[in-house]
Amino acid sequence: MVRSGVSILLFSAYLAAKSPDLDRARELYQCTEYRESLSILSPIVQKDAATLGLIGQNYFMIGEYKKATEALEKAVAMEPDNAGFAHWLGRTYGRRAELGSPFTAPGYATKSRQMFEKSVALDPANKGAAGDLLDFYLEAPGLLGGGIRKAEELAAHIARTDPAEGHYAQAQIEEKRKEYSSAEQHLRVAWQLTPSQVGRVMDLAMFLGKRGRFNESEALFDQAARMAPSNAKILFERANTYIQEQRNLDQAKQLLERYIRAQLTPDDPPRERAEALLRKIGV
Repeated sequence: MVRSGVSILLFSAYLAAKSPDLDRARELYQCTEYRESLSILSPIVQKDAATLGLIGQNYFMIGEYKKATEALEKAVAMEPDNAGFAHWLGRTYGRRAELGSPFTAPGYATKSRQMFEKSVALDPANKGAAGDLLDFYLEAPGLLGGGIRKAEELAAHIARTDPAEGHYAQAQIEEKRKEYSSAEQHLRVAWQLTPSQVGRVMDLAMFLGKRGRFNESEALFDQAARMAPSNAKILFERANTYIQEQRNLDQAKQLLERYIRAQLTPDDPPRERAEALLRKIGV
């Protein structure tokens, strides 16, 4: 009888994870209520891959990368062909590489690359994984599997399914080479191919700001704001651009304060980053 009772409890926990609890936890995650989401997921006794994956994402978002790793490794073990889990585990390893010691960082960096490559192989249309892998190739030394040649091959791969994203990837490569005129051309073509995507306008606005072409950058940020008045990310990226250029710091402060008050999603930069930028300019 005791064994039977335990079995019933485990099965009940499993059903709860499959329906309302998991759905509610996902809603909280999408509202950036990560700790509240975890408070629903953590007590579940029998956790399936979806539950473990969401637990890992929540821990990643609050900066508890060791716990994120543990949950996502279990999710990947349960569903090794899930491109999303592999991508998130790659992001987690990458963050641990950034924060690790000279002894641990290389190992985590290698694992990060391997997970990104696996995710892209499993789902070639996964833009997030392809973008993170491109960043890795451009920033990591050859010893860890980085390199321009690999980045170019990936950009060509991206372009076959998404020409606009392929041009954006090539722009990043050209900027890394300091071929700024070519990078600008690729960003403009990406925008021409997808004129309704506000992110393309912001990409070009940020690029021109870094090149000191402030009037053009300002006009593009204004255009982005007209295209998507409720897009909080525009506030953050415009403020960040001002801070990098060391100009319009009062306006940057106002933009960041508006951003912190805005309703964000997991795709937006965390509020903590905005708060850190405010501290950086002495607010």
